[in-house]
Amino acid sequence: MKNSFLEKLGSGFKTWEFALFMILVAEFVIFGAINPKFLNLASLFSSINNYISICIISLFVTFVMITGGIDIQASSIVGLTSIIIGVTWNDLGFNIWVSVLLAIVVAAICGAISGYFVAYCGVQPMVVTLGGSFLYSGIALLISTLSSTPAYMGISGFPAKTAEGLYTSFRFLGKWKLFDVIPIQFLIYIALVVICYILLHKSKYGRKVFLVGINRNTAELSGINSRLITMSTYVLTGIGAAIAGVLLTATVDSAKSDLGATFTLSIITAVVLGGTLSTGGKGSIIGTALASLVICIMRFGLPICFGISTQNLDLPIGVMLVAIIAGRAIVNRIKLSPGGRLHRKLPAQKTQ
Repeated sequence: MKNSFLEKLGSGFKTWEFALFMILVAEFVIFGAINPKFLNLASLFSSINNYISICIISLFVTFVMITGGIDIQASSIVGLTSIIIGVTWNDLGFNIWVSVLLAIVVAAICGAISGYFVAYCGVQPMVVTLGGSFLYSGIALLISTLSSTPAYMGISGFPAKTAEGLYTSFRFLGKWKLFDVIPIQFLIYIALVVICYILLHKSKYGRKVFLVGINRNTAELSGINSRLITMSTYVLTGIGAAIAGVLLTATVDSAKSDLGATFTLSIITAVVLGGTLSTGGKGSIIGTALASLVICIMRFGLPICFGISTQNLDLPIGVMLVAIIAGRAIVNRIKLSPGGRLHRKLPAQKTQ
């Protein structure tokens, strides 16, 4: 029993999730040593909060990529969610929570439409979601024209309080902090990590998602409706993008059609860096969550510790991504070689 526990503990240290955790620890050690201001909790959580929408969407995109697909339309759904909330509340007089619910339903429908074309019509996921990205961005821009507020200004002035107080207001989702330090957005993110982990790794649905990604034909022979499972992952991503859009709108107190327009590359980077294979069949919610935090901390630490401009942050992150993926490929090659070692051909010995 003791040996079994030690084996599990040892195998845990060899996982990619543990490697990401160590990278995260290294970031804290290096950045904290260079600039003690980095370790200020209020500033740290504020920085993470700036990228929490990317972290949230990445969790749900993991489901899609495990099935062998890809979703690059999520960022446009963030803007669509935001402008629906703004226009229906500000110009149509809807209750703010009705507007939020309507936006989430619309986002789920957007995901379902794209998922249907991928799963039931056999269209390439890249093509469908690229088209969806332009389509939903265009719809968001069209909806913004229905508002009396110019599109470039954004719809603001969401209620910070209601008659019942802060806790029933929309701005509560963007203002409240636990112990005046930890933003509610981060707490919601942690809750979503737990929910997604249970859904993907501890439920029958999650096992079906993995099986569809590993071998679709085998999944069908096992009685799994692979088309429905594939479509459902895009619906989940639509809902995840809507949640991110709601939180982002409440945080910045502005509803705009182009909110989140630059998120796509960061989302895909976080999912791939987290260990999800682009070919499907392998992925981890914990890996995606850790990779998202690695990117967030790097984006916060590099400017204040090394003076790197925020406009140039994509360069070191891209180098890190390429280096880590290349390192993983080398490690996997070593593991697959006989005896766990990388074998090379030795020069033939000359016969006397």
